[in-house]
Amino acid sequence: MRERTLPSPEEAFAQAACGLMLTDVAGNILRTNQTLAAWLGFTDAEMTAGMRLQDLLSVGGRLFHQTHCAPLLQLQGSVSEVQVDLVRKDRSRVPALLNIARRRSGDGLVDQVAVFIANDRRAYERELLRARSAAETALAAQTGAEARLRQANEQLSLADRRKDEFLATLAHELRNPLAPMRSGVDLLKMQLPDHAPQRRIVDMFDRQLRQMSHLVDDLMEVSRISQGKLVLRTEPVCLAAIIQGAVGDMQAQIAAAGHTLSVTLPAQPLTAQGDPTRLTQMLVNLLTNACKYTPAGGRIALDMRDEGGAAVISISDSGIGIPREALESVFEMFSQLEPALQRAHGGLGIGLALVKGLVELHGGTIGAASEGPGQGSTFTVRLPLVQQAAATPHAQTAPRAGAPLRVLLVDDNRDAAQMLQAMLDLSGYPTAVAFCGEDATACLREHEAQACIMDIGLPDINGYELARRIRAMPLARQPVLIALTGWGQPADIDAALAAGFDHHLAKPVEFATLQHLLAGVAPG
Repeated sequence: MRERTLPSPEEAFAQAACGLMLTDVAGNILRTNQTLAAWLGFTDAEMTAGMRLQDLLSVGGRLFHQTHCAPLLQLQGSVSEVQVDLVRKDRSRVPALLNIARRRSGDGLVDQVAVFIANDRRAYERELLRARSAAETALAAQTGAEARLRQANEQLSLADRRKDEFLATLAHELRNPLAPMRSGVDLLKMQLPDHAPQRRIVDMFDRQLRQMSHLVDDLMEVSRISQGKLVLRTEPVCLAAIIQGAVGDMQAQIAAAGHTLSVTLPAQPLTAQGDPTRLTQMLVNLLTNACKYTPAGGRIALDMRDEGGAAVISISDSGIGIPREALESVFEMFSQLEPALQRAHGGLGIGLALVKGLVELHGGTIGAASEGPGQGSTFTVRLPLVQQAAATPHAQTAPRAGAPLRVLLVDDNRDAAQMLQAMLDLSGYPTAVAFCGEDATACLREHEAQACIMDIGLPDINGYELARRIRAMPLARQPVLIALTGWGQPADIDAALAAGFDHHLAKPVEFATLQHLLAGVAPG
């Protein structure tokens, strides 16, 4: 049997089934293979004698490279399946797909470019498979391939960690400016009677702030679910109470759209083992979806029934409907029924992906049904039931009595601190403000407070260290410590509790939520 001779790496590069080139970060061509040169009608010498990748693109392609490809390469180090027209030496054009990966070479960076002629999609796929086979054969023949593969995996892990850090930082930076706006709107609502002419404008700001806060929260939740990091805090819950709470949260938005909402609940209570917060979030997202995609004056119906040991919750609307071919894909991350520039309703395309993840974490299923565009849609959730006797109502917090509760507010964001202080003062809580950790400890020594509401990101010491210092102070009575911060990931909550905080709240917080916590603190 004749021994087979494998091509060398140089031969594999030169004769690969796709066009290959190396460029510097400015696009100057450093090296190209015979395949690409033959496709375009140039010689290797011509392409490496001062020619740039941009010179091979049409005018539109050059603009797209400058505005999209170059920023993406700088940000994430790669772009895939970029469709452009390449200009041959005879000035004719050929459609092509580009894959570009930025790699470190010596002390600098180079861009590795793979080019696929796209006259025929099937031909392109065959060429792609051949190029992959040739590349894998070349890699197998080189020493150190496993080390490079490990390095690539480490780079991917690092990129994934950086993505998580970016999302957490993004949520923090978005939540911080939302906090004073949230407090300002709540303050105006406390001071304006319901019939005041300005109340309509304040209610509009309130709805928009809630929507923005929900978008930030949804983005973080989907990221956690996809990474398996979302932890449910389950208990037996009455599903009717969850539905009533979600409907209450949506009343203002539904009324503003002029919709009619009907709710049908069974006579007997249905109990599920679940996380009340996540179940409410799931229903609010489904109701928001129905409200958003139903024309003004439409109908929304929420129905719950017991069916074979499962709670079946259906939310129907008379809205724009869903094409049959899109019924499954609507639950995919970033799925949209219309191109971004044509959408009148906005949204990130993550709401239904989040709902599906939450339903499945509770051991349930969700499905979508629609007769087609303009025929409305129905989303049906099935959740397993548990023995109803296990459900117990939450105890109501007793109202405060006696001397007023003294509060210390610690936040270096002066707008947020002053707005929240005004609301606390107006609600009968004498409130002192400190803008850094050192001022906070000095204030506590002189005027002890029963509750401290503290930011984590402070200019001198962080909130965790401040909490530890307060717990070590010889105070007559330790205050209740409440973290109010833009950092809201599970690790941030665990770190706050470990440092000595009693509660953790993410900005922007509804004042009613904060007031509920303060109502449970015994005044001095």
